[in-house]
Amino acid sequence: MARRKAAAPALKVPPAHGETRWRRLRNRVAEQIFNSFITQVPSHTVRQGYLRAFGADIGKNSAIMRGTLVYGIPYLTIGDETAIGWRCMLDATGGLYIGNNVTIASDVHIIGSIRDIDHPGLRPVPTPTVVEDYAWIASRAVVLPAHIGRGAVVAGQATVYRDIDELEVVGGDPLKTIAQRDPDALGYTAGYRPLFS
Repeated sequence: MARRKAAAPALKVPPAHGETRWRRLRNRVAEQIFNSFITQVPSHTVRQGYLRAFGADIGKNSAIMRGTLVYGIPYLTIGDETAIGWRCMLDATGGLYIGNNVTIASDVHIIGSIRDIDHPGLRPVPTPTVVEDYAWIASRAVVLPAHIGRGAVVAGQATVYRDIDELEVVGGDPLKTIAQRDPDALGYTAGYRPLFS
């Protein structure tokens, strides 16, 4: 947790004592409205404006495509020029920080909590996730609570269950290191914001 907080000082995590009953109800209703209706509105301005109104921090020229589900809206932070594809699931219930110039392809699931398998009710344990600048997560990857380093690449359909180092390219299930990314390749802008998407 300390490494994730140091890498992403803007990471917002839920209070250790839990949310008040009123705040928890407000957040759940906001999630249901967004995930049922707002996510389908063909306007980046409307979708992001709604998320910002309920506490999300979203940077300049970032895009969240239609059909993306968001949980834990107040604990979501997205940097500048970041593109999040169609039908993703962003679970920020444990805190989710996505840096600048990050590309998250369609159908990616980022899970913000794990379950305590020794608890009789399988109690969720909110755990923060950090995706640093210039990372790329390819289609249909599943990211469990982890720290994905600057410029790291996660191949399509991979399952991330451990921290990924800076510039590391990983894939598969079980997860394996495939290559190292060239650090000189990180000067681009990832912003992608097509009309009516």
